[in-house]
Amino acid sequence: MSLSTFSFPTRILFGVGAIQQLPQELATRGIARPLFVTDAGLARTPLFTRVARLIPNAAVFTGVEPNPTEKNVLDGVAAYRANGCDGIVGLGGGSPLDAAKAIRLKVTHEGPLADYDDLLDGANRIAPNVPPYIAIATTSGTGSEVSRSTVITIQATQRKTVIFSPYLIPSLALGDPELTAQLPPHITAGTGMDAFTHNVEAYIAKGYHPICDAIALRGARLAWDNLPRVMDAPGDLEARANMMMASMMGALAFQKGLGATHSLAHPLSSDCGMHHGTANAVLLPVVLEYNQSEAAERLAELAAEFGGGGVAERVRELNRRAGIRPRLRDYGVSEEALPKLADKAIQDGCHQLNPRPCTREDLLALYRAAW
Repeated sequence: MSLSTFSFPTRILFGVGAIQQLPQELATRGIARPLFVTDAGLARTPLFTRVARLIPNAAVFTGVEPNPTEKNVLDGVAAYRANGCDGIVGLGGGSPLDAAKAIRLKVTHEGPLADYDDLLDGANRIAPNVPPYIAIATTSGTGSEVSRSTVITIQATQRKTVIFSPYLIPSLALGDPELTAQLPPHITAGTGMDAFTHNVEAYIAKGYHPICDAIALRGARLAWDNLPRVMDAPGDLEARANMMMASMMGALAFQKGLGATHSLAHPLSSDCGMHHGTANAVLLPVVLEYNQSEAAERLAELAAEFGGGGVAERVRELNRRAGIRPRLRDYGVSEEALPKLADKAIQDGCHQLNPRPCTREDLLALYRAAW
């Protein structure tokens, strides 16, 4: 057996009302002038106002797109420096939290973001001298608040690029399920299926990591049990808490790796504007069917958690219960776009840990099966 490295150092403050601890947590870390990173849509909501009142000395940066870009990151770094900031607070879903993570990196690292691409051993170029960062999730999807990765679209390639390092883990993940209670149903559904997919793909990914496997299996079950509950009763804070925990568990588990679903989903976001979690939801059943020959035992274990039968059909059932339409065409993806999407999907590193190897033609066939 080869040597393995296991690391779960994320500090998490979790529970209803946790947001009220933000001023104390900033003081504990010596942050007097944070850069408050969010997106323009969230900045117009009462939720943003509620959090902003807790950090009156913050400089606000709202220039984060739904799929964050290298320009968003560089603009954030400029705002950090211009305002004399000494730390970062990120608020939102995966996009603001990922952008804040990359801003944190670039404040102290001079190289272009492309230099830190995980596929190019970029982690070896990342040092621990980054400013403190408190991540506050308002969705239960990516789990970016506890993960060591950020996904940014790089200008030179127009490809979603994964940057991965233990030094990118937020100083604190502040998880307050109440912050997710007012999400629109389609965002609850898409982000919930993102959390579910992270757990499922991490569980079947290649590699030895029994700690991640145990977390992923339980996280997948939490999402299976609780996503329908929050769709039916958005104010159910117990179910919201369970979904937020499932999201965090998925992000902790996918340090082991993901799979072809994510390689297929990333270009759908960058090229077609499709919500990442929704793309995962549509693609996951066909990828699970593709993996049946190489991951039968693990897929059977997952299916047993979801009531038995075929795991792909169980996932389709969960999609139906969440109100997610089943085909890529339902979201405006044209059949003509699929070959170009496959060209980008094969360049994405997530499929390298898929249980069954993928060629570009395999990925194109999976797109067509989901179209």
